[in-house]
Amino acid sequence: MTKIAICAPATPITREHADALREMVAAEFPQTQVTFHDQCFVREGHFAGSDLTRLTALLECANDPAFDAVWFAKGGYGSNRIAEAAMARMNAAARAKTYVGFSDCGYLLAALYRAGIGQCAHGSMPVSARSANGRKAVRRVLQWLNGDNTGLEPSLDGATPAVAFNLITLAMLSNTPMMPDLSGHVVMVEEVSEHLYAIDRLFFHLSGSLPRIAGLRLGSVTDIPENYVEFGQSEEDIARFWCERAGVPYLGRAEIGHTSANRVVPFGLASPPAAS
Repeated sequence: MTKIAICAPATPITREHADALREMVAAEFPQTQVTFHDQCFVREGHFAGSDLTRLTALLECANDPAFDAVWFAKGGYGSNRIAEAAMARMNAAARAKTYVGFSDCGYLLAALYRAGIGQCAHGSMPVSARSANGRKAVRRVLQWLNGDNTGLEPSLDGATPAVAFNLITLAMLSNTPMMPDLSGHVVMVEEVSEHLYAIDRLFFHLSGSLPRIAGLRLGSVTDIPENYVEFGQSEEDIARFWCERAGVPYLGRAEIGHTSANRVVPFGLASPPAAS
């Protein structure tokens, strides 16, 4: 039995979201148990409770030896506010767990990876279980947590360490105490709801702050707002431009992002995806 604790380090979900995941797990993954912390449903302004409430729930899930994994319920801004404090309070049980999330929860994944706590993985979150398309991405996470690698990012080769982040999250992480050493890694980035000029600006920032990485892959860039004038370059043009300027190999696309095609990317070295 794979036992998964779910908390919301950033923004809340509804009980309907939780019910949708429970129903999916019961129907397709009877060997899995999901437990939602009550904090997932707390709302305090933008956040799923105060910083202390969110920190406490995260630590209760991470430090409980009864659980094998901690799955972040949803992104949305906020996990950065508790990430450093959480790292300082995690016990031996927390260090043996798997942690899954993406988007804003990349702050936590980065901090965990830097601290060498558990196995981190970029992957879709329980909030997506209410839609048919969302369940496709959620299913990949549940399969991976149960030992099935078919939902991993296809480019993983098992020989080069990799990470995956939302682009603005990675840019905000740089030069902070939460930023891990990504030297020699393939770095995958994706973005949602940002103008193309903002994406260019984020790559500009990262081009001067990332260490010598093995290469960059670009995931989905979706819901790009329409600007008053065309930027003149596509998202891939932008990625290629800044990779060339920084002397970083551009390795092509990755199947990650705020879409139903979102794949799982374990941080560090991972076994290659199984054949579909």
